[in-house]
Amino acid sequence: MNNRLRLGVNIDHVATIRNARGGGHPDPVRAARQAAEAGADGITAHLREDRRHISDGDIERLTAEIDLPLNFEMAATDEMLGIALRHKPHAACLVPEKREEVTTEGGLDVAAHHKHLAPFVKSLLDGDMRVSLFIDPEPVQLHVAKALGAPVVELHVGAYCDAANPQARAHELARIVEAARYADDLGLEVHAGHGLTFDTVGPIAAIPQVVELNIGHFLMGEAIFSGLTSAITRMRSLMDKARAEATGSATA
Repeated sequence: MNNRLRLGVNIDHVATIRNARGGGHPDPVRAARQAAEAGADGITAHLREDRRHISDGDIERLTAEIDLPLNFEMAATDEMLGIALRHKPHAACLVPEKREEVTTEGGLDVAAHHKHLAPFVKSLLDGDMRVSLFIDPEPVQLHVAKALGAPVVELHVGAYCDAANPQARAHELARIVEAARYADDLGLEVHAGHGLTFDTVGPIAAIPQVVELNIGHFLMGEAIFSGLTSAITRMRSLMDKARAEATGSATA
């Protein structure tokens, strides 16, 4: 197994700040370029139905101007499928979406909605995109994800990141560790994301089956104080340190 842990940087909230006032500043594509220079392995952008942050023009520019792989987060709708098939990003991650939510509140319930999701997964795969499903760390969701033919799952780690006390966080971490093992046994590639910070990334980065982390909101917030390059560089360092220590412990 390759021990190199990839970092996908989500640039949605650069667009959120831009849209708060209108105009073109700050530019999320500029942020993507800076993320690449700082050590990101990919760029993530979520085009929502209401276009509250990333716009259609952003997606067009990201696919045309950025050399890093683009992970296109999307709801399972005909509109978003058409956009994905037109732009052909490297990856398409199907996520739940509710207009009234502030941010994604949990994983996609693939067990309940597998009939709806199946044609979207097939169409994206036929379009030569890497398809992932953003799901909670539950065995039934992993089993159905595998049955749908998605090669990748991204585990929602928000409950771990937001845990109110050490006991609750340990419980949520154990769920994620077990889910990553089960997903790997099923032959799924395992990613993780949602809410990771400098303080929470280490234990997730140490899970050997996880090959990619997607982090956005925290990095953009931290960039206000330390700069985007500094924030990404520090996150990259913490990820690499945790993975190296875990690998060393496993081989000692």
